[in-house]
Amino acid sequence: MLFSHVPENLWRDYNWQIKNRIKTLDELQRYLKLIPEEVEGIKKTEGVYPMAITPYYLSLIDPEDINDPIRLQAIPRISEVDEEIQSRGEPDPLKEDGSIPGLTHRYPDRVLVSVTSFCAVYCRHCMRKRIFAQGERARTKDEIDRMLSYIREHEEIRDVLISGGEPLSLSNEKIEYILRGLRSIDHIEIIRFGTRLPVLAPQRFFDEELLDILDRYSPIWVNTHFNHPREVTELSEEAVDKLLRRGIPVNNQTVLLKGVNDDPETMLELFRKLLKIKVKPQYLFHCDPIKGAVHFRTTLDKGIEIMRYLRGRISGMGIPTYALDLPGGKGKVPILPNYIIDRKGDKFLFESFTGESVEYTIDEPI
Repeated sequence: MLFSHVPENLWRDYNWQIKNRIKTLDELQRYLKLIPEEVEGIKKTEGVYPMAITPYYLSLIDPEDINDPIRLQAIPRISEVDEEIQSRGEPDPLKEDGSIPGLTHRYPDRVLVSVTSFCAVYCRHCMRKRIFAQGERARTKDEIDRMLSYIREHEEIRDVLISGGEPLSLSNEKIEYILRGLRSIDHIEIIRFGTRLPVLAPQRFFDEELLDILDRYSPIWVNTHFNHPREVTELSEEAVDKLLRRGIPVNNQTVLLKGVNDDPETMLELFRKLLKIKVKPQYLFHCDPIKGAVHFRTTLDKGIEIMRYLRGRISGMGIPTYALDLPGGKGKVPILPNYIIDRKGDKFLFESFTGESVEYTIDEPI
C-alpha cells in the first residue's frame, strides 16, 4: 500500500487528508511511476487545470495499471490541453454563470448555489473545470447573503442545491450559516448538497459536529458521485452509513466516462455495490462537452447499450435515469432504450429484457 506507514488516526482525519494532498509533479512521482503523457500533462495544465489528489483517493490507484480508472480521473494527461481537445467544447456549455456570482436559476422551483472553488481532488472530467484557474476560494459572507436575498425574493423557489467546488469543504461554521439562512426562508422545502467527499475524502463524515449540523437543518439530501466500483470502499461505506443514521438520504450521480466506466459489466457492478451500501443510483449523466474534458465523452449509443444491459440484471431501484444536459442551459432530458417495436391500434409489440418479442393489448379503460 502506498500509505501503509500513516497511522490510522491520521488516515481517518479529514484535515490530514486535505493538508497532505498531492499537488505537484515531484510529490506524485514519489508514489507512482508516471508515463510521459502524465508528466507533460501535469506541467502544461499547471495554472489552468491544476492537480490535487488526497492520499486516500491516490491509494485506490493500481500503480501497475496506466489505464487505471481512478488514475484517469485524478491525474492530468497532455490530452487535456491538446490543440484538438481545446478546439472543442466550451468552458460553460450549460450557461451556469449568471448575474449573481455562484447562483444558477434554471428551473422555476430550484436554484443551484456554488459556494466554493475548492475541491479535495480536481477531477479531470469536471463539468466546472473553468473554475480551477480561479484558485481555491470560498464565497464571502456578502456573496452568500446576496444569494440568500435572491432566494428569499423568489417565492417560487422551493429546492436549493448547494454545490461548488466542494461545498462540504467549508468550515462547519460557514455551512451552518448557509443552512440557517436557507431555513429562515419559509418557501424553502428541500436542501441538497452536491458533494464528492464520500468518494474522495470520506473522512469528512467522521466529524460528529458536521453531522449534528446537517441533522439540525433537516430535511437535507446528499447527492454524491461514485463513477467506478473500486471507489466503493469500507471508508466510503462508513461515511454513507453515518449520513443515513442521521436521516440523510444519499443518491448517486454517475458520469459516463470513456475508458473509466463505459462498459456494461462495470456499471452493473457499480450499481450493485451502491445498493449494497444503501446509495440510490439516481442519474447516469452523459459527459458534457466541457473544454478540456471532451476526450472523456462517449457516444449516446454506448449509454443506451449500458441501460439496456442493466434491465433484468438488477432491481429497478438500481437502474438510474440516463440523462443529457441540453446546451444553453435548456435542462436535462432522459434518454431511454425503446422497448416498443411496433404498434397497431391498441396492440403493441414489445421487446423483453431477454430480447424476445411480446405482444400486449391495451384494453379500453372501463
